[in-house]
Amino acid sequence: MNSFFQLIARHRVLASSLFLMIFPFLMPYEALAVNILIFGLFAMGFNLLFGYMGLLSFGHAAFLGIGGYLTGISIVHYSLPWGLAILIGVIGAAIGGLLMGFLATRTRGIYFSMVTLALGQIVYFIFYKAESLTGGENGLRGVRVDNFEIFGIPVDLLNPLAKYYVILFFVVLAIWLISRILNSPLGAVMEAIRENEKRAAACGYDVARTKLLVFILSAAICGLAGSLRALHLSIVPIDSLNYLQSGQAVMMSILGGMGTFFGPFVGAAVMLFLEDIVTGYTKHWMAVVGIVFMFFVLFFPKGIWGSILSKLHISQDSSQ
Repeated sequence: MNSFFQLIARHRVLASSLFLMIFPFLMPYEALAVNILIFGLFAMGFNLLFGYMGLLSFGHAAFLGIGGYLTGISIVHYSLPWGLAILIGVIGAAIGGLLMGFLATRTRGIYFSMVTLALGQIVYFIFYKAESLTGGENGLRGVRVDNFEIFGIPVDLLNPLAKYYVILFFVVLAIWLISRILNSPLGAVMEAIRENEKRAAACGYDVARTKLLVFILSAAICGLAGSLRALHLSIVPIDSLNYLQSGQAVMMSILGGMGTFFGPFVGAAVMLFLEDIVTGYTKHWMAVVGIVFMFFVLFFPKGIWGSILSKLHISQDSSQ
């Protein structure tokens, strides 16, 4: 069993992709699988900053919202092709990450978290007040994608399963990018800064520039999740920018295992699946999810996936 997980760790992108290909058939319905896929990507993007750099941001919902709104605005108001609209959303989120990161990375600890929270709320109110473009409190509606063809095969995004695999294509690209980042010298520097920032600086690494670069990369990945969510829902709700969405990313990362490659996706799957079940029995589903979250924090501090890896004695920094 241990050697099997070691094999998965060495081929984590392929293993993740194969699992995600069969994932919708493991869920009660396809729409839930799409939600988990998108929020898993959001949590993985957040985990790049939180889990591997040790920087706790409470403003990452800003990038989810920026990606979603810019993609939606490009389609609804300017009738741009959906592929170009996604690119605009990702670039916009990266620029937002540059601006927010430039200010936030000048602080440390709880001050960093509070600055990101404040900046995230500023972004929220900017989009909230731009009602002519964003729809204000009603959100942006009418983000629709016409049928298209891939190698002569018609694709209808109204079909949940077809939509899942179209979104999966972008998610796999993002997973590959995250893996490349973690396997690169940048990934080693990120972990060095997380473990001991002063020692990393003494070794000659540019700590400030690395923090800013990772912040931008994390923002771009979260922006992609927002863009894909806009296509999935056909609307961009204003709560995409709410700080509660940032809190969800934190919970998903911790629940699955921060600082692990696939842990945030596991956290997203468990959290959203649990939410889907509990909401059928009570409107107080957040209390139940909160209790489950507290249980894992107290008894499995490494998260679900992190605890599995620890049990199998597999290094979390380079594993699934």
